[in-house]
Amino acid sequence: MMTAIEGDDRADRLRRLEPLVQDRPDAMVALARQYAAIGHRDAAIELAAHARALLPGDGEATTIAAELLSDGVPSWHFGLLRDEVRNQAYDAAIRRAVTPECLVLEIGTGSGILAMMAARAGARVVTCESNPSVAAAARAVIAANGLSDRIRVIGKPSFALDPATDLPGPADVLVSEIVSNDLLSEGVLPAHGDAVARLLKPGAPVIPARGRVRVALAHDRHWTAARIGVVSGFDLSSVNRLARPYREVRADDPRIELRSAPADLFTFDFGVAGPWRDGRVSLSLTATEGPVNGILQWIALDLDAGQAYENHPGSGRPSCWAPLFWPLSEPVDGDADRALTIGGYHMVDRIRVWRDASL
Repeated sequence: MMTAIEGDDRADRLRRLEPLVQDRPDAMVALARQYAAIGHRDAAIELAAHARALLPGDGEATTIAAELLSDGVPSWHFGLLRDEVRNQAYDAAIRRAVTPECLVLEIGTGSGILAMMAARAGARVVTCESNPSVAAAARAVIAANGLSDRIRVIGKPSFALDPATDLPGPADVLVSEIVSNDLLSEGVLPAHGDAVARLLKPGAPVIPARGRVRVALAHDRHWTAARIGVVSGFDLSSVNRLARPYREVRADDPRIELRSAPADLFTFDFGVAGPWRDGRVSLSLTATEGPVNGILQWIALDLDAGQAYENHPGSGRPSCWAPLFWPLSEPVDGDADRALTIGGYHMVDRIRVWRDASL
């Protein structure tokens, strides 16, 4: 294992090589790989991005540069940008909240699109991003759109922001999109709680203002196909116990049919500082006619008092966020007006959903 001193020595030697590889993109990529191998991600990304801009078309060096730039970057970044309904909802809420020259703090820069929406509406923006590849790409996007003078990208998580040095003062508005398919897994509650307590003016608007976890009884017409049974003459059904307790499905997937009216399982106010305690709830859902073989869970964001976004599976519209199908161990006959009890539990960064058959 390399010690910290050995790593610094290697980094110094690599830095001395940089003038020798300028305008030699293949050599720049090779040097970037060396930086990445010793954990100097920022230097690796800067060199790989420079090389990628110089490399002509396809080739091995182009592929290696792309590997370095994409390492550790979740693929959902691209899905978010393609969700026009989401984009328009955020833009409308940001325009209502922003006043000329107000200070907007964004948590999770991503592509920079929300920060640029705020700047376009007249704000000065400080935005933070912990992933160095994403932060570097956001800076390039912001520069390409002529907004570098209004948006500052800080390459660290919001918890590490120093209100005395990283911000010109407490922020007037907080914007984020650090929500996940179950709402909480990206850490929206602790991130917002910390920002509200340390980085915002009292009562500053928060976008989104509130998040809801919604559920309904459902039927997956491919429920049987998702389970392992007899394969090549062998009973492999015991492998099913290794599966996650839920499956991601598309919001517009026609195979999923709702079997009850939706209900809010949990609601979270993102504009409070916490502390957040674990919560447990049970509720009764009344089935419509037809079999029930799972519980469908999705999210709804109340961006402000007048704007909401929901990846509702009954809308027939695609979404960047995937509803989660929590399958039952066995299907239940869904006679009309039959009530099933649903249990839910949340920690600060996780949701669990189940059918409570013990009641």
